[in-house]
Amino acid sequence: QVQLVESGGGLVQAGGSLRLSCAASGLPFSRRTMGWFRQAPGKEREFVAAITWSVAGTYYTDSVKGRFTISRDNAKNTVYLQMNSLKPEDTAVYYCAATARAVITITRPEYDYWGQGTQVTVSS
Repeated sequence: QVQLVESGGGLVQAGGSLRLSCAASGLPFSRRTMGWFRQAPGKEREFVAAITWSVAGTYYTDSVKGRFTISRDNAKNTVYLQMNSLKPEDTAVYYCAATARAVITITRPEYDYWGQGTQVTVSS
């Protein structure tokens, strides 16, 4: 049974930081590109960042470049999202996702496993 379990969300003031974690089980984690998406109330789920299995490739949506960093520890089957300089517009439920593709993809349908999400709220 494949499971992706996110943690690390919470309430933070603007300018603060949070580190999200996603622990994976039941899939060949080290061979999969991993991604983070987010969904704000009333909006569609959007791509945030992705990292290839070899850690050689990372990609970010423009709005988080320079503030967020995605990383992974294949020995721990865990992917992280370090979020700095948080803004109120970063408020959303953040989801971890896994794709069988070996290259970066930002397309939701190409991710076949999803976590349950963790809430991030940034107050102004």
